[in-house]
Amino acid sequence: MSATSGELGAAFRLAMRRFPAAVSVITSADQSRRHGMTATAVTSLSLDPPSLVVCINKTTLLHDIIQVGRHFCVNVLRRDQSELSCAFSGAVAPEARFGHGTWLTSAEGVSYLAEAQANIFCRKVAAVPYGTHTIFIGEAEAVHVHDPIEPLIYQDTKYCSSVAQEAPIASTPA
Repeated sequence: MSATSGELGAAFRLAMRRFPAAVSVITSADQSRRHGMTATAVTSLSLDPPSLVVCINKTTLLHDIIQVGRHFCVNVLRRDQSELSCAFSGAVAPEARFGHGTWLTSAEGVSYLAEAQANIFCRKVAAVPYGTHTIFIGEAEAVHVHDPIEPLIYQDTKYCSSVAQEAPIASTPA
């Protein structure tokens, strides 16, 4: 069964809405600007070297800044930070976004969220253009992790939170 390009795009979008993802705010800076944007297209790439992938739309200001800058930070949000996610999704003007939450600045000049679930400070090592986005590969240079584990999740255009399941008890043979 073959679908038209429009049908395939709609089906793909629908499938991706069912794909739960942790919500992060990606931040970066160049010589004169800082910016941050909410993203769910973040994933680990390698443990050796520790690295991750972020996918950023080419039409965004953050894309331009990461292209020019050498560092970025992935700020993994906590389940109670959906308002901050909305602010960094475009509900608030770019520089005013940093008025939400407690933001500190790394030695490289990149803003990071003090109360994030985790902060992963990366050095950009590659940029691969693909379609409407660029895949940025960042090598982790420092990581801050904060307990308890309560990430903000985004699924089907709604914010959610995860609930840990207990491992099933293995049955013993009779």
